Amino acid sequence: MKAGETRKRLTAEDRRKQLVGIGLMMLRTQPIHELSIDAVAAEAGISRGLLFHYFPTKRDFYVEVMSAAGRRLLRVTKPDPSLPADEQLRQMLLSFVAFVTRRRDSYISFVRGAAGGDVYVVEIYAATRAGLTARVLDLLDEPAQAPASQTRMAVHAWLAYVEDLTIEWSGLPEADRPSSPDDLVTHFIAALQALRAL
Repeated sequence: MKAGETRKRLTAEDRRKQLVGIGLMMLRTQPIHELSIDAVAAEAGISRGLLFHYFPTKRDFYVEVMSAAGRRLLRVTKPDPSLPADEQLRQMLLSFVAFVTRRRDSYISFVRGAAGGDVYVVEIYAATRAGLTARVLDLLDEPAQAPASQTRMAVHAWLAYVEDLTIEWSGLPEADRPSSPDDLVTHFIAALQALRAL
């Protein structure tokens, strides 16, 4: 801050957004369970005690950060609605591959947190996967499928395959990856078509 400037007091909502944003930034390099409340507070220029004024417990803060991460994934993978449906699907998948590749460690933390049974992560992960599933069903012109419908379950399972292969692919050194992102997405689309033909 320059001499003569006064620090602008943030509203409670703005402060919460700031703290969640710092949490999201830190998630790029560390899993959620290793996120330091002290480091978040220091980055925001506030005390640890003040952080707990906005988030009553560490778990409350983690829930907000993970919820924001899930919303971010849905936002950055949202395709351009002006494109034909098949191009929207390709765009969505390319964005997903790029997102996981850039944030691989934190994404794995998200997945493993859900697999490990942390209730708040499980719920957020399930809601995020449900959002992606609904989006794909819309693009396939099969919206509003019942939870037990064969089509919805197949798309949901296919997304698990997309996710796992993307994690494995992105973990290889770039020079050792057996395919380009575009080729990987072509493979995903072919796998979806094969599943739908069963």
